[in-house]
Amino acid sequence: MSNELLEALTILEQEKNIPKETLLDAIENSLITACKNHFGKSDNIKVQIDPKSCEYHVYQEKTVVEQVEDAICEISLVNAKMIDSKYEVGDVVNMEVKSKEFGRIATQNAKNVILQKIREEERKVLYDEYYSKEKDVVTGIVQRYAGKNISINLGRADAILTENEQVKGEVFQPTERIKLYVLEVKSTNRGPKILVSRTHPELVKRLFESEVTEVKDGIVEIKSIAREAGSRTKIAVWSNDPDVDPVGACVGMNGARVNAIVSELRGEKIDIINWNENPAMLIENALSPAKVISVIADAEEKSAKVVVPDYQLSLAIGKEGQNARLAARLTGFKIDIKSETQAREAGDFMDYENDYEDEDYYDDEEYIDEEYDDGEYAQEAYEEETYEDGAYAGESLEEEEPAASYAEDGESDE
Repeated sequence: MSNELLEALTILEQEKNIPKETLLDAIENSLITACKNHFGKSDNIKVQIDPKSCEYHVYQEKTVVEQVEDAICEISLVNAKMIDSKYEVGDVVNMEVKSKEFGRIATQNAKNVILQKIREEERKVLYDEYYSKEKDVVTGIVQRYAGKNISINLGRADAILTENEQVKGEVFQPTERIKLYVLEVKSTNRGPKILVSRTHPELVKRLFESEVTEVKDGIVEIKSIAREAGSRTKIAVWSNDPDVDPVGACVGMNGARVNAIVSELRGEKIDIINWNENPAMLIENALSPAKVISVIADAEEKSAKVVVPDYQLSLAIGKEGQNARLAARLTGFKIDIKSETQAREAGDFMDYENDYEDEDYYDDEEYIDEEYDDGEYAQEAYEEETYEDGAYAGESLEEEEPAASYAEDGESDE
């Protein structure tokens, strides 16, 4: 019997990842429960189990008395002497209990105790397994639509993709494999409740960590990220190694790395820019692909004034203000974008000796990076553009596709 029990516990430990010690504790508790149902009390019951062989014994501790008043807890001196002549009044005798003699009800209750413990431990193991994946990316298989929510199978447990965490326009078919960001794992009586997302900005960050070795190793850092799920994401990257180009590492050869992420995100465009400690330069980069004439950033007020060429205003703002909005979220600055004409009319734009006349102006112009006493930064050049939910000046025209963004077809958008 002990060999069969040992084999059964070993199988349970392997299949359900439940420690054998936990199962032995469950058996011990079940035997005590069975004794309580059989004898009416279990205060004097002691169970001994050998963890190596799984051989177990159940004892009933009885006190030696002259005259027995409680047969469950006491034994007469005469009967004790029959067991061992050394016993005297007041000694404790261990009487072995034969569990085979238990009735059907006691046996059934003991079985239920073991099964309940196994279910509890299985839920705990599942919870611990998926709790360790919280704030990480997992691969799931689409099961079915439950109303507007989607049930996703993650292997040993199911997750819920709610309507709020779904990208607008994405439609999944049953058995389809998708990447998901684990938002939260809760412990319930029915097992772990796992909430996942397809819209969270961290999903993009984790995908870069899994796809780009330099990001995973910490050589390249993703300093900031701003996302409008299903449409466009901007990320700012920084390299801890001067010999490693952070943007090039994230893009990969012929765009292989970034396009793999774009494909997983169903064609969502991704802009990758260089992070810079200088707010003015960071804002200029963030507004990419629009070209910038000047940036004046107030680090204390977290606001910036940006001047762009007249023909770049619509590109800097983006369709429905998306480019400026994402740039603002990425940098944490409220960005006011004006065309050169608007800036001159408002008196916010100083005349430079060499006003631009054509594209060569931007190619030849050197950066001017000055820090003023009042904490403002000035930046002149052409690179990139961005801005946040802050106000912007000028009318929003049709957006031109940015040169730094990557689409699903693997080619840069011109």
